Amino acid sequence: MATLDRIEALRRQHSTLEHRLDDETKRPLPDDGLLAELKRQKLRIKDEINDLARHA
Repeated sequence: MATLDRIEALRRQHSTLEHRLDDETKRPLPDDGLLAELKRQKLRIKDEINDLARHA
């Protein structure tokens, strides 16, 4: 059950990052460095979710 809880927590983080990315891209002058960092974090989380799901 702990694995499923971890996956759910990661999905929430992924969703939060998605919203932050969306907000940043809608700004008149989006911060490219911040966008890149948010995308990296999102990808890392997605990879971790996939790894956990395979081993669950």
